Amino acid sequence: MEMNRETLEKMQQMRLQGMYYAFKTSLETLRMESMTIDQFVSWLVSSEWDDRRNRAVERAIKSASFRYKANVEEIDFSIERGMGRNQILRLAELGFIKEHKDLFITGSTGTGKSYLATALGYQACQKGFKVLYASTARLMGQLKSAKAKGTILLELKKIERIDMLILDDFGIQPFDVQARGLLLDIIEDRHGKKSTIITSQIPVRDWYDIIGEKTIADAVLDRIVHQAIRVELKGDSLRKKNLKKESVYL
Repeated sequence: MEMNRETLEKMQQMRLQGMYYAFKTSLETLRMESMTIDQFVSWLVSSEWDDRRNRAVERAIKSASFRYKANVEEIDFSIERGMGRNQILRLAELGFIKEHKDLFITGSTGTGKSYLATALGYQACQKGFKVLYASTARLMGQLKSAKAKGTILLELKKIERIDMLILDDFGIQPFDVQARGLLLDIIEDRHGKKSTIITSQIPVRDWYDIIGEKTIADAVLDRIVHQAIRVELKGDSLRKKNLKKESVYL
């Protein structure tokens, strides 16, 4: 019918994509004939709502710059790593973001630190939070470049607004004078207002030496250590275990 075609065109022009596809489907399947007017309108609105939410989640995940996809539900709790299923599932409820608390995930290479942090990041994106994943060393390099270009304040303001900042591989490279100052700026801007996840092979007790320079190390750690949630992963490297499993079938 001409009226239905015009309605579909108007929906597209208004960018009501969810509603457009729902209405188009209803015309093809005659679904609307089994609904009351109230039910049909509710279904159209719900379809638009779901479509917008899904697209918002997709944008959030893309903006977060994750290295790979991760899911809390896919974590193998049968492997002994010093963390309980209930503990991780509680973290996945993301209460620490709402409470503006930080999370430290430490452990040896390959124990799943980055995967856990990324899985929590994906969960946060799905719940409507803004997330940014970054290798600590790479982020410091990018901020140094921004400082040289005169755009550092803009970049720091962007980071300040992020609900969950993931600093991966913290301390894998030593902090120079400029990086120490940038780290302090980030922590100072976010302290008590946003949440930061830090993953590191280095125990928290040794972060003081990694940051270097007594005054800045004191300022950084005094703000984040005492109120942070800590997860220490233990066990052998999961990457090595996976390589051994793969070699059996070669």
